[in-house]
Amino acid sequence: MNQSPEAELEYQPPPPEADEDIQHSLFGEILDWMLAPLLLLWPMSIAITYLVAKSIANQPFDHALEDSVTVLAQQVRSVDGKVIKSLSGSARDILRADDIDNVYFQIQGPRGEHIDGDRDMPQPVIDDEDKTSSGGVRFRNDGMHGTPVRIAFAYVQLERDDGGTPQLALVQVAETLEKRAQLANAIIKGVILPQFIVLPIVLALVWFALARGLSPLAQLQERIRARSSEDLSPIASNQVPEEISPLVRSLNEMLSRLSLTIDMQKRFIADAAHQMRTPLAGMRMQSELALRQTDNGEIHRSLEQLAKSSEAATRLVNQLLALARAENQPQTGSAMQALDLGDLARTVVQDWVQASFAHRIDLGFEAPAEPLTITGNPTMLRELLSNLIDNAMRYTPAGGSVTVRVRSDELEHGYLEVEDTGPGIAQAERERVFERFYRILGNTAEGSGLGLAIVREIAQQHGAEVDIFSNPRAMQAKLPGALFRLTFPLPPTQPEQNEEPPHYG
Repeated sequence: MNQSPEAELEYQPPPPEADEDIQHSLFGEILDWMLAPLLLLWPMSIAITYLVAKSIANQPFDHALEDSVTVLAQQVRSVDGKVIKSLSGSARDILRADDIDNVYFQIQGPRGEHIDGDRDMPQPVIDDEDKTSSGGVRFRNDGMHGTPVRIAFAYVQLERDDGGTPQLALVQVAETLEKRAQLANAIIKGVILPQFIVLPIVLALVWFALARGLSPLAQLQERIRARSSEDLSPIASNQVPEEISPLVRSLNEMLSRLSLTIDMQKRFIADAAHQMRTPLAGMRMQSELALRQTDNGEIHRSLEQLAKSSEAATRLVNQLLALARAENQPQTGSAMQALDLGDLARTVVQDWVQASFAHRIDLGFEAPAEPLTITGNPTMLRELLSNLIDNAMRYTPAGGSVTVRVRSDELEHGYLEVEDTGPGIAQAERERVFERFYRILGNTAEGSGLGLAIVREIAQQHGAEVDIFSNPRAMQAKLPGALFRLTFPLPPTQPEQNEEPPHYG
């Protein structure tokens, strides 16, 4: 559906997500992971300390209550079936002598009758069997006059009555919890107050230690920033901690690759400038010569030389562009596709038929018996084969032959071969001919020395291997010829989707 111009003008692409612009601080992240557990555990430690302090504070007071109940129980006995107490006034004053806590006591007879002490003390909830079986002093928490108290109680065995039933008197001593709370608070203050002093010191030490630990990163940053733009030497890895060494090694590897790339570019630019100087100088000389000539014949010859120099310069520029395009092919993102190598080679050979007539060279093509499918970039492969054919035709004398052949074998490899009947390439120079601007000594054929460099670059991008042999079909010993063979890996064969399964029976 077409949109109006106003709608197109109003449309705005969505803004990029804010998360993409957020930079995380390593210092802050480490500090968070160190301080967060510390700040979370600190309140837990205070709570645990408080519980432990209360337990510690209860122990001495419980012992004192137990002693009071034991002493009081020793003063209770039965005489003629009656419970009597030997509690003197001074002993009673000792039980009551407490400036902070309120202390209460109670003595009850076997039938629950009040013998002495506070009448309104709460009674323990306990079975009759437990009264005789448990024995000793027991504790419980309860309330008295709306105030929580701690009560110690014990049952005292009296003389049996006439019926033989055991007689038990109840002795209880209770006290409020003020002194216990006061002791627990004193313990808490003694433990917590130093933590309020130590915690800021710990935080400051953590901050300082973290800043000190990350200082090598800042120093590394300063050393890198202080470098000049031309300094691509490796960074000394012995000046950084062990944890940063992998990062420094990766940086050194990247600097090494970058330095190699820059050196190659500088060498390429220098070689290209040197190679361009010759045709440009020839063009300038021929143009100046043509300007000085008055004879039409001489002017025509100068213009012919000028055209040849212009053609050489144009060819050199085109090959430089082709080489740059081939080297940058992985970064351009051009997609590979499945193609028939035989059809592609046939198309390229047809483009060179007219040139073969001009050079009086027999240009032939041998197609495979079956279609040969490979994965590649058709534009780059046409450039590769064109350079091989151009190289073969330049070095093959008139009357010779150049043959392009496409074939495959049973090892799942595809082959593209270009053979000629020229002077061939010596064994010692077969590796060097792929270098940029390299020319075989003693060879007068025109060329820039870039064609085979382009061939190797494109072949490497397609995972192909390039080999050079002598032409096995050469007829003259002085002209052994050359055979360039490119070996392509073939994609795995896919099973037929529409093939019907066999029928049995």
